[in-house]
Amino acid sequence: MPTAPPTAVLGAGSWGTALAISLARAGHPARLWARREEAAAEIARTRRNEAYLPGADVPRTVEVSSDLEAVVGGAAVWVVAVPSQSVRAVVAPLAGRIENETVIVSVAKGIETDTLLTTSAVLRDVLPAADAGRVGVLYGPSHAEEVAQERPTSVVAALPDPDTAAFVQDLFMTPSLRVYTNPDVVGVEVGGSVKNVMAVAAGMSDGLDLGDNAKAALVTRGLAEITRLGLALGADAHTFAGLAGLGDLVVTCFSRHSRNRAFGERVGRGETRAEALGHSTMVVEGVQTTASVRALARRHGVEMPITEAVWSILFDGLAPRDAVEALMTRSAAPETDPARGPAFDGTAA
Repeated sequence: MPTAPPTAVLGAGSWGTALAISLARAGHPARLWARREEAAAEIARTRRNEAYLPGADVPRTVEVSSDLEAVVGGAAVWVVAVPSQSVRAVVAPLAGRIENETVIVSVAKGIETDTLLTTSAVLRDVLPAADAGRVGVLYGPSHAEEVAQERPTSVVAALPDPDTAAFVQDLFMTPSLRVYTNPDVVGVEVGGSVKNVMAVAAGMSDGLDLGDNAKAALVTRGLAEITRLGLALGADAHTFAGLAGLGDLVVTCFSRHSRNRAFGERVGRGETRAEALGHSTMVVEGVQTTASVRALARRHGVEMPITEAVWSILFDGLAPRDAVEALMTRSAAPETDPARGPAFDGTAA
């Protein structure tokens, strides 16, 4: 019986490793690319990735390599699981390896700093031979630790071509990982990326011990900001009430697994950006995403006061408590003002 083409997972961080494990458990051939040769050799030898996903067993059916071209060779699906600011550098050298039928799925959440492009847009930019309908994302409230432990998780596959979206849905679906589809790629990407900024803000709220009322308001108004930016970029308002909007926002703002929330909490307690980053061995996406989202919002004339406050704290030295006072003393406004409110009916801009 012929073997199905493998899925190439580019990036052996926590999420890339968890997805490779999940694919292998479901019986799908998987290859995992690690940037460093020694890391690939260690995972292949021990069947563990203790640096990024401690305690999880990597099935022997997962091939592990630091040879990027070998990993993508003959693969039907490329899963891009490197940090968002590294997507271009990692994938661009593979432009000559793309085939018309190749499906490319980004699980990196962020906005490229220099271009203000989402990761799927970066992929289309550096892989011009790719079928744009087969380039999309897999986002949602999905901490790698819990996926590896086979705890119930739901995500959304967003691709322009509905048949390809259904294919990705079927590929990743397991008894513990439920996959929905959504054609609104830009909405899913905005929700999954900007929530990291809001998670940093939520962590700051925790660090300042502002309480449950403040955090609930922050998350709610954070969703309003996400929605406003998404609508300005042409997204469907309903996406933000879904897994990549509200779902991902909630889990990232409240979970003990969230690197962005933990980073924000340290800043709220008085650490500098550099000091707080020093406690994480993995990329805290919300830091650079804050700068990217602020620039994107200003380009499109979208009001995002929480994002502005986080940027001022991280990059301009504003004290977190002063940022809270500035937010609380903004001019009064109705909740559904088209200039400020969530307006899930799609009427806001």
